[in-house]
Amino acid sequence: MPPFTLPPDYPRIRRVHSFDELLTTPLADGVNALCWERTLTGDFAEVTARLGLVADDDIAALDESRLRALSLGAAGRIAVDHMLGDLQRLRDHGLAPELNCIRAYPRDGDREVVRTDVYSFHADSAPVATATWLCTYHGAPSEGLRNDEAQRRVDLPSTRAELLRQFGGADDETFREHLAENCYDLHYAPLPQARPFSFGVGNLWRIAVDYPGSPVPPCVHRAPATAAGDSARLLLIS
Repeated sequence: MPPFTLPPDYPRIRRVHSFDELLTTPLADGVNALCWERTLTGDFAEVTARLGLVADDDIAALDESRLRALSLGAAGRIAVDHMLGDLQRLRDHGLAPELNCIRAYPRDGDREVVRTDVYSFHADSAPVATATWLCTYHGAPSEGLRNDEAQRRVDLPSTRAELLRQFGGADDETFREHLAENCYDLHYAPLPQARPFSFGVGNLWRIAVDYPGSPVPPCVHRAPATAAGDSARLLLIS
């Protein structure tokens, strides 16, 4: 895996140096992503391998009892401690994080005009002010897309025309409500010159979502494409 580097000269991402700074730094003044860059010790690959012996699901939810029950060496136990420590940090501040072992997410069919699965570049949304937290501990990390290199798919003329044809009505407020109800308006296409960036492994992120009155645009991101035989991911998200 290539070394982790944030995109150069991109002011919407800010590095922080502690959990407290990650928690308290506002997503404002153009900044829509905060990254606490970390190099975590421990053997996360061993944890993933042991989970593979007991889980057949594409997405397996993990909790403390399940992780503590694994037969692990010292380095594997250190990895578990890191993950449980992050879970507790977020819970202590009123969040509801999830930790999952992921082999694959469900995918939309090829005939969908706008795919709305997590492999598509998208923005998270909420009805109130909040943010998304995430960390990939093992496997392919999440990917981001600069806002100035992204275009909403519903704003592409050919895509909008086809969605409108399927809708069977006018391009009015009712149609826009239809786009929102189906999350079509949250998915983005990379511009031709776009260069997606990696969120890296071990880094804890807090990123902006689309909510009414947000002072910054949402952070556009996606789950990485995976192939048969790739290692499962260990992902924290809240």
